[in-house]
Amino acid sequence: MFTGIIEELGTVLESGEGRLLIRAPLVVGDSALGDSIAINGVDLTVAEMEDDTFFANVMPETYRRSALRDLRPGDRVNLERSVRPDDRLSGHIVRGVTEGVGEITGIAPEGEALIVRVAAPAELLRYTVVKGPVCIDGVSLTITGKDESALFVSLVQYTQEHTNLVNRGVGAKVNLETDILARYVEQFVAEREAAGEPA
Repeated sequence: MFTGIIEELGTVLESGEGRLLIRAPLVVGDSALGDSIAINGVDLTVAEMEDDTFFANVMPETYRRSALRDLRPGDRVNLERSVRPDDRLSGHIVRGVTEGVGEITGIAPEGEALIVRVAAPAELLRYTVVKGPVCIDGVSLTITGKDESALFVSLVQYTQEHTNLVNRGVGAKVNLETDILARYVEQFVAEREAAGEPA
């Protein structure tokens, strides 16, 4: 489990054919083989470590459902280690399971913040609400607006400076994870209705 609070911007050294090698001095500092690290919001397992780098395997299913397939050497990635029982939950509950890929279709200034428009598949938008949480490339954000094909988030200066979202720019593909609580509620209500019980 993760919080969506980015700890470090890592650098991709190798990417492709199920391999992902990342330089990340901070994250590697107290990690161990088998640990979970979210890379742009995708939960991967540390398979090898050497100096300030770690290696993770990427399954074909992960490539199909995420934007990790687009990573190239030199790209910066958002990194977060999995939470421990005594950690603060500063963002929201993030599973590191990418549900689909969105696209940044607009970035506009609003004071010192930036309003980012992310086009998203309809099957994911249904699980989002204004003022609710969303995880974009591993970053826990609050939805500030929504239309029939996209959601909007506001990036404060800290988020602009400590994540890769602004540098990705318009046209970038991003990993999306909606709030799991919405899915649980939908399933619960559907099962009660199917059983003829009041929801």
